[in-house]
Amino acid sequence: MWMLRCLHTLKVGWKVCWAKVKEEEEQSRVAFLSHDISMLRLFETFLENTPQLTLLLYVILRTNKAEPSQGLGICTAFMCVSWSLLDYHQSLRSFLQDKHKLSLGSSIVYFLWNLFLICPRVLTVALFALLWPYSVAVHFLLVWLAMFLWVSLQGTDLMESPGPEQLYRAMVAVILYFSWFNVAQGRTLYRSIIYHGFILVDSILLALSWLWYRSPSDEHSYLIPVVSAALPCYLLGLALRVTYYKWLHPNVQVQEEGGYDEVDASRLELRSFSMPDLVNRRMQRLAQTQFPVSRPMGQRFLNGATAVESAV
Repeated sequence: MWMLRCLHTLKVGWKVCWAKVKEEEEQSRVAFLSHDISMLRLFETFLENTPQLTLLLYVILRTNKAEPSQGLGICTAFMCVSWSLLDYHQSLRSFLQDKHKLSLGSSIVYFLWNLFLICPRVLTVALFALLWPYSVAVHFLLVWLAMFLWVSLQGTDLMESPGPEQLYRAMVAVILYFSWFNVAQGRTLYRSIIYHGFILVDSILLALSWLWYRSPSDEHSYLIPVVSAALPCYLLGLALRVTYYKWLHPNVQVQEEGGYDEVDASRLELRSFSMPDLVNRRMQRLAQTQFPVSRPMGQRFLNGATAVESAV
C-alpha cells in the first residue's frame, strides 16, 4: 500500500508540475497524498524498522562482532527513525499557514530530542533481550497492553468504524513502546509527563536488570559506560524537548513578533481549498487531534479537501 500511494503521488505530482494551469483540486490531492505517505512511513518505521533495528543490535551484542558497515547502518537507522517523526510533524504543519512552519533551528532540535530519547530505549530493550531473549516478548506484550489501554481511555476517533479504530490504536500502542505519540486533543503536558516517567522507569529497570544479572566475567563489560550514558542521553532528550517548547516553538516565536501561533491557540487556520463538498475525514481528525481547531472557522478550512481514500 505504501508503494502504491508513493507511485500515485508521483503520478499526480508530475501531472501538476507539467500542467499549464495548476488546478487547486490536483494540488490538494498531492498535499493529502503526501500526508498519507508520511503517516504510513511513520507506521512502517515503528512496526517494522525499529523492531528490526532492535533485533540487529541484539544480534551484534550476542555475537560480540560488528563490522564498520553494521555500525554505520545502526547509526543511520536511528537517524531515519527520528527523521520519520520530524517528517510526520512537518507534514501535519504543512496544512497551516506558511508562517507557522518549523524553522531550521526548531527542526534540528525536534530531530535531536527524538534521537536522544529513542536511542536509550532501543539499547535497553536489546540489553534485556541479551539476558532473556524470550522474556522480551512478554515485556513488549505487557507494555503494549498498557499503552493500548491508555490510548483507548483517551478516546481516539480517527476511523469510521470500531474495527479499524482498534487497529489504529494497536499500531499507536506499538509506537508508544518506543516513542511519544499524541493521539488526543487538548494540552499534552501532563500526559507527556506520565508517558516519559513510565518509559524512563521501565528503561531504567531493564538496564538495571542487565547490570545485576550479567556475569562478572561477561565479555560485554565494555557496555557498562554505554549503559551509564543512556540515562544522561534520555535526560538530554527531555531537556531539548523542554527547550523547544519554551524557546523554539512557533507559538513563542510568533508571540515575540506581536502575534500568535494558531497551532496551540484556540483558533487554527488551515490552508483553504476550493472544494467545500469533499472532505478527507482522516486528515480532518488528525489535524483536530494534533492541533485543536475551533468551530466554525476551523471547520471551514478543514473542509474542502479531496477524498483521497476513494482516489487511491
